[in-house]
Amino acid sequence: MQSLSSLDLRGKRVFLRCDLNVPLKDDGTGKRIITDDGRVRASLPTINEILSQGATLIICAHLGRPKGERKPELSLAPVAQRLSELLGRDVRFAHDVIGESAKAELASLKEGDVLLLENIRYEADETSKEATERERLAKILAGYADVYVGDGFGAVHRKHASVYELAGRLPHAAGKLIAAEVEVLKKLTVSPTRPYGVILGGAKVSDKIGVITNLLEKVDLLAIGGGMVFTFLAAQGKEIGTSLVERDSIETVQKIIKRAQEREFGYISTGGGASLEYLEGKELPGLQALE
Repeated sequence: MQSLSSLDLRGKRVFLRCDLNVPLKDDGTGKRIITDDGRVRASLPTINEILSQGATLIICAHLGRPKGERKPELSLAPVAQRLSELLGRDVRFAHDVIGESAKAELASLKEGDVLLLENIRYEADETSKEATERERLAKILAGYADVYVGDGFGAVHRKHASVYELAGRLPHAAGKLIAAEVEVLKKLTVSPTRPYGVILGGAKVSDKIGVITNLLEKVDLLAIGGGMVFTFLAAQGKEIGTSLVERDSIETVQKIIKRAQEREFGYISTGGGASLEYLEGKELPGLQALE
């Protein structure tokens, strides 16, 4: 995976794919406000590093799942405002991705400017299952910049135009956030500190089978929580009342429990996306594209 330091960004236009998928709410006056800006703050190290090298920055991100429709409640306008506050500088905002607003903003960008494009998922081609449609959008976006930096770890498990196809069209590198996430996950899966324990939660066991099976051969202790604990309890013949159980997964869970016992590691059952797929051992398209 190419690092940010491997690129010469001086005087370049950089297309930065971030994860700015933040929660919003109506403030009572019809204005949408951010309730947790954690993901915006997490993007700052990469943004500041790019700007410190004298680059012009074009930021792309998604918000929610508009499915190719312009849904006002999923506009990134509030994010542009918050990003401007955190950076202490003007952040320009294009009210579309490939329309007249984006074209006008791009045409007037000066060296060192920051531009945030509207929600990339307003474009149906972004999430299309057809590679030709994703390539169509990626080709347009590639004309916006000289360099691509991927830093939206929350989307790297998706084969989306701005995550996968676009990276293949420009010199590219991973941002600081992705690099940090991958480093941590590598430590957890390749050379963890022992004893190594993992806590997994969630409602459905079926969503976590691959993760659990993969981790089973690596961990010393596996703690299961959340709603899926009831399927584990049922698989052990315990009474769980009217709690939700995935009956179709009981046989698989019994095999997991048996393997845990064979490995003689601590197994605890308590009441009660990208990282999971990495832990499951799956390939993440967004990371492959940054190789």
